[in-house]
Amino acid sequence: MKVLMFGWEFPPHISGGLGTASYGLTRGLSTIPDLDILFVVPKAYGDEDQSKMRLIGAGDISLDRRHFQFSKLLRQISYIEVSSNLVPYTSSEEYETLVNKAENTNRKFIHTSMGGKLEFTGKYGKNLYEEIANYALVAGKIAEDNDFDVIHAHDWLTYPSGIAAKNVSGKPLVIHVHATDFDRSGGNVNPTVFEIEKMGMKIADKIIAVSNLTRNTVIEKYGIDPSKVETVYNAVEPIDDLEKVALNRGVKDKVVTFLGRVTLQKGPEYFIQAAEKVLKKMDNVRFVMAGSGEMLEKMISWTAAVGIADRFHFTGFLKGDDVFRMLSLSDVYVMPSVSEPFGISPLEAMQSNVPVIISNQSGVAEILKYAVKTDYWDVDAMADAIYGYLNYPALSSMFIKHGKEEVDNMKWENSARKVYALYKEALNS
Repeated sequence: MKVLMFGWEFPPHISGGLGTASYGLTRGLSTIPDLDILFVVPKAYGDEDQSKMRLIGAGDISLDRRHFQFSKLLRQISYIEVSSNLVPYTSSEEYETLVNKAENTNRKFIHTSMGGKLEFTGKYGKNLYEEIANYALVAGKIAEDNDFDVIHAHDWLTYPSGIAAKNVSGKPLVIHVHATDFDRSGGNVNPTVFEIEKMGMKIADKIIAVSNLTRNTVIEKYGIDPSKVETVYNAVEPIDDLEKVALNRGVKDKVVTFLGRVTLQKGPEYFIQAAEKVLKKMDNVRFVMAGSGEMLEKMISWTAAVGIADRFHFTGFLKGDDVFRMLSLSDVYVMPSVSEPFGISPLEAMQSNVPVIISNQSGVAEILKYAVKTDYWDVDAMADAIYGYLNYPALSSMFIKHGKEEVDNMKWENSARKVYALYKEALNS
């Protein structure tokens, strides 16, 4: 079986969990003997790991004149101008100007380089929606030129590409819902993103949701037939050598870490409120907020306002080995997400022998036994859990031991076999 897979980012060029999950799944699928993957991203850099599949960049594909005719599908995509860069899971507050460009003709001027190639940044900037539409144009050409059996599109950014490939080839489309705009925006959805998501879900032959939480959102908020929506949980890449990322802490204080985007969805303000409560009971502890996002400056100001700035550290965005270096310094990991479709970072923490606290509002809470779970808004319970881990070594050791065993059994190969079965169902439907 040959799979044409569309993603938006791929390690080492990632800005969040989407690229990490895409990479893990492709590695898991590569263990299936009769399956080959052609993975497409907007921009390929040349340093991606292609040992398990072939990767190409949409910006490297030459188009002839007939491919520049915009279809009805692409005219349905509005273009949004924003004054700041976007992240893949952004809130609607970041959208500043909505511009619906009238499509009165079937032609549109598109800037190309020599050889009819479209230019892609592969990022989340002001021209994100234009790149999504252009990506779909190239997807049609890729679908014409390659032999494949099934199409797999990761998250809303690539749904138009998956639809274009389906329109050209007639092959079944599987979309992978890593998050919805209800998660990213706290319910204040961006109408254009919602329409792209709904269009992809309606046209798809099968839909993969990363948790039952996400599956229910797809069914209830988008009106999708439950029979075509299946939950396939994410997993985590095994750590080859923890020793190589271990660091000397340099301080005797305990370290409690939040690692993720500093956005409404991730609940950073609840982490700070819990930290303030813990620091009233003990002073030999430091808190780390590792990540970037539109709420970062506000969180820095908040720690200063409540008088705990000397106990807080802000690292900025971390990826790769830097994530595990940070975890190697940590005594507790906290993920207080308001709405988390899955959440791979707690698994990475458990791999690194760090006990975790996660919100009940996360998909990963559905499968983890050895994690303390609280409601994101219950900062008293969160503070109690942090205090318990830090002051009762037997409790911490028990969660570390059994948590490590639990997460070591969460393999991408297992997730891949479920996805492979869905491919077969899509082909036979």
